[in-house]
Amino acid sequence: MSDTAKLSERIDALEVRLTYQDETIETLNQTITAQWKQIDALTRQIAELRDRLQDAERQAPGPANEPPPHY
Repeated sequence: MSDTAKLSERIDALEVRLTYQDETIETLNQTITAQWKQIDALTRQIAELRDRLQDAERQAPGPANEPPPHY
């Protein structure tokens, strides 16, 4: 096999590897983007639930506002 043929074969192999790597990178990018959107939505839900819990705690009658049970 001549040097030109070997070189051509190596270049072809590198091009195939590069194509697969590009596809893998694009798939990983899509996965990360989807996960980031989900994390962002969950973060907003947690913040909303925390706010609702704080509101409920402020509105709930506490032991200081209630008369003791023996009255």
